[in-house]
Amino acid sequence: MKEHQEQQEFASVFDALADTPAESENLKVRSQLMRAIRDRIDEFGWSQRVAATNLGVTQPRISDLKNGKMSRFSVDTLVNLAAKVGLTVEVRIVDTRTVDAPA
Repeated sequence: MKEHQEQQEFASVFDALADTPAESENLKVRSQLMRAIRDRIDEFGWSQRVAATNLGVTQPRISDLKNGKMSRFSVDTLVNLAAKVGLTVEVRIVDTRTVDAPA
């Protein structure tokens, strides 16, 4: 007899990984920042050593960034690194309540 397992659907992989909506949003933001910084480092053609020197961090820190180790970076740290590679971070706040939600 086969057991029936109910499968949940998630809007993103981060929604599936996170325990709370707030944690999911934090993961999404860190992922986007890391990707943008990583892309800029690649665009500049920097090795990990050069990137580390230019950004004022260690080479293992750049390795963590390039390998997507999100748990090792705060949003604040990533915003600072983004600025160092010439990126500006814009914040967009969206009200997630539905029109039909009670006041």
